[in-house]
Amino acid sequence: MFDRDRWQEIFNAIKQNKLRSVLTAFGVFWGIFMLVTMTGAGNGLVNGVTSGFKDFAPNSAFVWTNRTTKPYKGFRQGRYWSFRNEDIEGIRREIPEVEVIAPKLQGWRISSGENVIRGLRSGSFRVFGEVPEYNLIDPNEMIYGRFINQMDILHNRKVCVIGERVYEVMFDPGEDPVGEYLKVSGVWFQVIGVSRSKNPNINFGADKRESVFVPFTTMQQAYNYGNEVHFFGFTARKGESVASTAEKVSAYLKGRHSIAPDDLDAIGHVNIEEQVKTMSYLFIGINVLIWIVGIGTLIAGAVGISNIMLVIVRERTKEIGIQRAIGAKPWTIVSQILTESVFLTTLAGFIGLALGTLILSGVDVLIERSIAANPDENVFFMNPEVGAGMAISALIILVITGLIAGLIPAQKAVRIKPIEALRHE
Repeated sequence: MFDRDRWQEIFNAIKQNKLRSVLTAFGVFWGIFMLVTMTGAGNGLVNGVTSGFKDFAPNSAFVWTNRTTKPYKGFRQGRYWSFRNEDIEGIRREIPEVEVIAPKLQGWRISSGENVIRGLRSGSFRVFGEVPEYNLIDPNEMIYGRFINQMDILHNRKVCVIGERVYEVMFDPGEDPVGEYLKVSGVWFQVIGVSRSKNPNINFGADKRESVFVPFTTMQQAYNYGNEVHFFGFTARKGESVASTAEKVSAYLKGRHSIAPDDLDAIGHVNIEEQVKTMSYLFIGINVLIWIVGIGTLIAGAVGISNIMLVIVRERTKEIGIQRAIGAKPWTIVSQILTESVFLTTLAGFIGLALGTLILSGVDVLIERSIAANPDENVFFMNPEVGAGMAISALIILVITGLIAGLIPAQKAVRIKPIEALRHE
C-alpha cells in the first residue's frame, strides 16, 4: 500500500494522461458534489420549515364551524351555527382524552379599515379573543410585558397584547408600550405586552405579528359576541391519539348543536399531529430522492473510471506480463490496479466534498445576514449543512466506489498470461 515505486507509477500515469485523468475523475467529483449540495439543501429546507413550528404542540388539533350540508331534526340545510361557552365545560367533562382546551374568537366583524388607533397613528390589524391556555398550544415569547392571564379573563379586563408589527406601527423604536392605550375598533385597551411567536410558520386567521390579542371574555362583552366561540384548540393527553380525540370532540359538538352525525362538512378541523407526520414523510422522500440521484451519479462516474482503468490495463499489458514473468504475485497486480482506482476516485470525491461544503457554508452565511437584516421575515430555508455522519458516509462510498471501479480491470490484469503479454504490441 505504501510502496514508493507503486505510487510513483500511479503519479506518472496520471501526469502522462492529464486530460484523460481529469475527465475520468470529473464524474466522481460531480456525483459527490451533487450529493453533498443536495443533501445540504434538503437539510436547509427541513431546518427552515421545522424552525417555524418546532414549539407548536404536536399533539394538538383545531375545530371550527361551517354551514351545515344536511337537514337534521327540523333544521334546514345550509344553516349557520356557532360553538358556545357551555361547550368548553362540556368537552372537559365528557371527553377525558382532552388535556388542554382553548376557545378563541376572531374579530371578522370588527377588523375592517383602520381599526387600531393611537394618537395620530393608525393601522388595520386582526383582533383575537384569547385565553391563557392557548399559550400552551402555540407558545409566545414576550418582548415587553406579559401575556394574558386568568385574572384578565375572570375580571373582563380591557387589556391587550400586540404583535411585533403592531408595535412597529403604533410605537417608536425602543419605546416601552406597557401601560399605554390603544383604541381598538372604538374600545380603549391598555397594552400589557408585545409578543413574538415561536412558531411564525403556523397562523390561524391572520399573521400573528399583525394581530391584537385581548382577553376572550372581554372580547365577547365589548363587541357583543355574547357566548359565541369561533373555534377551539385542544391537545390530547399523552398516549391518546389526536385523530381519535378530534373525532370524539366533533361528535360531541354535533350532538349538542343538533348537527347530523354524517354531516362531515359542518365542522372543519385540522390535526397538527397528522400534518407533522405528513411533512416528516415528505422530508424522508426528499432525502431518499437526493441519495438516489447522488449515488446514481457516483455509479456513472465509477463506470467511467472502470473503463479508463481497462484502457490502462490494455496499455500496460506488456509491463504486467514482465512483472508476472519475474515472479510477481497476482495480488501485487490486483493491488496496484485497485490502489490507482481508489486514489483517483477518492481524490476527485474529496475535492467535490470540500467544494460542496464550502458552497453550503457560503450560502449559510448569506442566509444569516439576510435574517439579521430582516428578522421579521418568515424563513423557510436555513442552516444548509451536512453533518459529520454525512461526510464519513461520503468517504466510505468513495472508497467502495473506487474498489468496485478497479475490480473488473484488476481481474482482467490477473488473467493476462506472461507469454501472451510479452508478445503484445
